[in-house]
Amino acid sequence: MNILFINGSPNKEGNTARLATELLKNESYETLNLIDYRINVYGQDLPGDRLDDVLEHIESADVIVIGSPVYWHNICGSVRNLLDRFYGKVEQGSLSGKKLYFIFQGAAPEKWMIEAGEYTMKRFAKLYGLTYMGMAKNAKEAVTLAASL
Repeated sequence: MNILFINGSPNKEGNTARLATELLKNESYETLNLIDYRINVYGQDLPGDRLDDVLEHIESADVIVIGSPVYWHNICGSVRNLLDRFYGKVEQGSLSGKKLYFIFQGAAPEKWMIEAGEYTMKRFAKLYGLTYMGMAKNAKEAVTLAASL
């Protein structure tokens, strides 16, 4: 099983990465830190865009774990930008057969923030054919969710 952790946090070893470690502690996985990749915003056509590199990693994975800190009451910008860029570039349903897990953590997010983030990930999964496996917001939830790996 090929597992890819996409870390949306600018802190490569921060809380988002620690939560992924908890979820994936019994698994071998690759980490892709979005901070290391220039991904232009939707509609831009600037040199140096590396979305295709990120998509290659996603296409070769069986399990995708997307991690985001809660920034400004929602998913962080790097993850949001990645999701936006799928539109028009990635065929609907083309990731069928892959599993998607979501790590979403913050200091004190309110319930509506968590619900909004999970709604986005569920819709993303459905649109591209991923099986949404759930979300972990803390270490206890990560351990529980790890049982489904």
